[in-house]
Amino acid sequence: MKKMKVTMLALAAVAFVAFAFKGIDGGSITGKVTPAAGATEAWAIQGTDTLKSPVSDGAFSFQNAKTGVYTIIIGAKEPLKPATVNDVKVEDGKATDLGEIKLGE
Repeated sequence: MKKMKVTMLALAAVAFVAFAFKGIDGGSITGKVTPAAGATEAWAIQGTDTLKSPVSDGAFSFQNAKTGVYTIIIGAKEPLKPATVNDVKVEDGKATDLGEIKLGE
């Protein structure tokens, strides 16, 4: 009986460690848009995956983005033109800050 308890305790410890140290899944992408009032929303595109984020006070953020390379598109209100940022690299557990993105005129 004692051996079974020790075995169960060991299995529980292994399971706890496996879940506690599960790899971080994805990173984040943030940026600011100028003029702030000219942006509508932002999209992050990687292959067939598309993430969408509202632009609030000129800022946007994509959380839990899968690792990889994205194209970011910022929608714009007339008469401004959308902005595109290519080759945005996302790594597990890291924040990618795009800084200031200017909408076209």
